Amino acid sequence: MIKVKVKPDFISISGHADYDEYGKDIVCSSVSSIVTTSVNAIMLFDSESIKYNVKEGLVEIKIIEKKDSTEKLLKNMLNMFEELSRDYPKNIKVER
Repeated sequence: MIKVKVKPDFISISGHADYDEYGKDIVCSSVSSIVTTSVNAIMLFDSESIKYNVKEGLVEIKIIEKKDSTEKLLKNMLNMFEELSRDYPKNIKVER
């Protein structure tokens, strides 16, 4: 299961969805796409507002500066995770 843990200035996304075998897991692919798109957009608008770390099975996002564009993009990212968790509750969980 993928766990999205949300704190006021920190978000971590960890684990594996285990929906299907490696390379065919649509939940894992969706999470990867959501994270990559969101982080890239934030970095485009304000590269100083977050720091992020990516490892196998783990993404950590530290919010350095709460700018409007960063807040909106992170909120959108979390909304997308919550929508995904409603469709695949056994594979992704959002903890606030």
